[in-house]
Amino acid sequence: MAQNLYGPGVRIGNWNEDVYLEEELMKDFLEKRDKGKLLIQRRRRLKQNLLRPMQLSMTEDGYIHYGDKVMLVNPDDPDTEADVFLGGDLSLCMTPDEIQSHLRDELEVPCGLSAVQAKTPIGRNTFIILSVHRDATGQVLRYGQDFCLGITGGFDNKMLYLSSDHRTLLKSSKRSWLQEVYLTDEVSHMNCWQAAFPDPQLRLEYEGFPVPANAKILINHCHTNRGLAAHRHLFLSTYFGKEAEVVAHTYLDSHRVEKPRNHWMLVTGNPRDASSTMLDLPKPPAEDTRAMEQAMGLDTQ
Repeated sequence: MAQNLYGPGVRIGNWNEDVYLEEELMKDFLEKRDKGKLLIQRRRRLKQNLLRPMQLSMTEDGYIHYGDKVMLVNPDDPDTEADVFLGGDLSLCMTPDEIQSHLRDELEVPCGLSAVQAKTPIGRNTFIILSVHRDATGQVLRYGQDFCLGITGGFDNKMLYLSSDHRTLLKSSKRSWLQEVYLTDEVSHMNCWQAAFPDPQLRLEYEGFPVPANAKILINHCHTNRGLAAHRHLFLSTYFGKEAEVVAHTYLDSHRVEKPRNHWMLVTGNPRDASSTMLDLPKPPAEDTRAMEQAMGLDTQ
C-alpha cells in the first residue's frame, strides 16, 4: 500500500528557484512603486492632470483677448441630422493615446483631439489664446488676425499647440479620412488659425472687428484654409470612452454657407461662479418668450 513519505515541511521541486523569483518580483515591484512607475500610478497621474479643474478668463468688454483661457465649444443645433450619436454642446478636448500614456510620464506628441459633452473647464478642454508674431497679451483678438491655440492639459511647464496639415495617404483622420487635427509642441506656421464671421455676406465688413466671446464664429486653418469641424455622427474610442471626431474641413450648404459643424464659440468664465462658464447662465426671458411665440405660431399654421 502506497504511503505519503513527504510531510508538509518537505520542499520538493525547484523550490529554491521559485523563492528567488518571488523575491526578485517583489523587489522589482517595490522599486517601481517607489519611483512611481507602476501602471496604476501613471494612470492616476494622467487622469489627475487631464481632469484637473481649471478657471476660465472672464471678459469685461465682451470680447476675446490674447492670453485668455477659453473653451472651444461646438454649439448644439436643433436642425442637426438624426444620425448623430452626441447631441448638445460639444467642447474640444485633447485625447492622448491610451497605450502611449501608460508608457510615458509625459503627454505624447502628436496628441489627438475629440469633441465631448463637457461644460466644466478642466485640463483637457481649456485652451489659451496666444499671439503668433509678438507678445500681445491683453490685446483684443480681431477677425482675420492670426492666433494660436495652446493647451497644457493640466501639466506644469507643458504647452501643446493646435495644428493641422494637408491630408496624405499616410496622415489623415481616423474615421472620415479627412484632414487631421492634432496637438504638437513644435511652433510653426501649422499652428496659425483665424476667426471669421459666420455670415459670408458680412464677412468682409467684419474684418478687423473684435471677436466676441460666447458667440458663434468660424475657426479656419491659415495654411490649408480648412475650417475646424466636429463630426457628431462619427465616434472615436478614446481613453475616456466614445467621443466625436474633430477634423479640419469646411462644410458648405447649397447657399455656400458654412454648416453648424464648422460653428464654434470661445466660451469664457462665469463672473458669478468661477467654476462654471457662460453657458451655465440661464437664457434671458426675451429669448425664451421669442422661442415660445415662434413655436405657437408654427402650431397655429
